[in-house]
Amino acid sequence: MIEVPNGDLRASRVVADAATPLADALDRRLTGYVVLRPAEPIAPDDGAGVVTMEDGVPVVAYHDGTDRGGPAALGPLAGPGPYRAELYATDAAALEPLHSAAELRVDPGAPAEQVADAPELAARARERAPADRDPPETDPVEAFLDDEERVEAIKQRARDEAERRAAEWGFDEVVE
Repeated sequence: MIEVPNGDLRASRVVADAATPLADALDRRLTGYVVLRPAEPIAPDDGAGVVTMEDGVPVVAYHDGTDRGGPAALGPLAGPGPYRAELYATDAAALEPLHSAAELRVDPGAPAEQVADAPELAARARERAPADRDPPETDPVEAFLDDEERVEAIKQRARDEAERRAAEWGFDEVVE
């Protein structure tokens, strides 16, 4: 579990999708962090994601429900929404310990692409990112595939859906 520094709350609301708070942080040039939690009752409370920002550009990501950081933290947040979103401002120096942790770093456009499905917002974030910013060492696809629990959960949902449809369509009777 990581320690996020206390920040000053700048906005708190329920939004239809994750693009709204990410765009707001970029527009405000927020140095701080965004907390995203899928809103109830649509989704069970599986934790929240934290995306730290420097001048509105995403730097690191962490998901407290899975205790994963970096690109792997973004997957559990992906979905149609709604989200409870909070924007916090804090001093850049307070974020430095998090920002120096390579395993937590994300591509500047990754939260917009992977969580919000907003490629234009991702391009804006990448344009604003400092030229000397190192890309994360972990590829998002690798991070997803390394998340064995998530892959197994997807497989199980697919099996359950196939069994449900087979029963619905009467395939069980044909196979027996």
